[in-house]
Amino acid sequence: MKAPLRTLVDLVRAPAALSVPGDAVAGAAAAGSLSPRTAGLAGAGVCLYWAGMAANDWADRDLDAVERPERPIPSGRISAPAALGIAAGLTAAGLGLAARSGGARALAVAVPLAAAVWAYDLRLKNTAAGPAGMAACRALDVLLGASAGDPVRAMPAALAVAAHTYTVTELSRREVAGGGGAALPAATLAATAGLAAAVAARGGTVTAALAGEYATSYGRAQARLLADPAAPRVRAAVGAGITALPALQGALAARAGHTWAGLAVAAAAPLARLLARKVSPT
Repeated sequence: MKAPLRTLVDLVRAPAALSVPGDAVAGAAAAGSLSPRTAGLAGAGVCLYWAGMAANDWADRDLDAVERPERPIPSGRISAPAALGIAAGLTAAGLGLAARSGGARALAVAVPLAAAVWAYDLRLKNTAAGPAGMAACRALDVLLGASAGDPVRAMPAALAVAAHTYTVTELSRREVAGGGGAALPAATLAATAGLAAAVAARGGTVTAALAGEYATSYGRAQARLLADPAAPRVRAAVGAGITALPALQGALAARAGHTWAGLAVAAAAPLARLLARKVSPT
């Protein structure tokens, strides 16, 4: 991979975006509006996700110079203004794609989603409201996918993805320092198990299987933190939370009656885990 392209991939943590299209699919499936336009809404979500990653690196450039000097900005592979410009361009692309794919209804969700992404990166991330802010971003992404149908019907799916995101974001606060005891991973593990059980209880065999895969792949990494919450294990758990999300999204789609769509979404999980070995998703 050529250096400039690799820098861009690292900046936006490109492979992590495999966890994003499932938001739109789960939302559209629950809202009764799964159609070819869902692909465009998923693409809009990916652009806004990548924008958030680039904006995150721009906002954290001074901190990363101390804690993660290998990141694109502190390592000198890209300038801070260029990273900010990429974030702005991807935001515009996401809003444009949402408008083209879903019209005014999609744009009415995409604009608050973009605002929430930037608010998280610039204001909320290092505050007590950070996990809730990130959870709101993912809930809005699910509702973006549902914007062509009945968004009210998609609220349970949006809340499920938001709950998962909250646990991942809480864990991510220990990625650098580690430690803190077993209380947090015990709580997030219990939340993961409860969420998987709730989703599986309202679906068929495929839903239960995908929910079980989600709970196993993410739960195993969290369980390791109970004995040793060292920073590398926390980063592994956060990465597992990101790469396990497609299985949860697939379970939600299958529960809404779109079994094949759910299986297609869940198929991104093993690919995401493979790519995570090349490019860190966190």
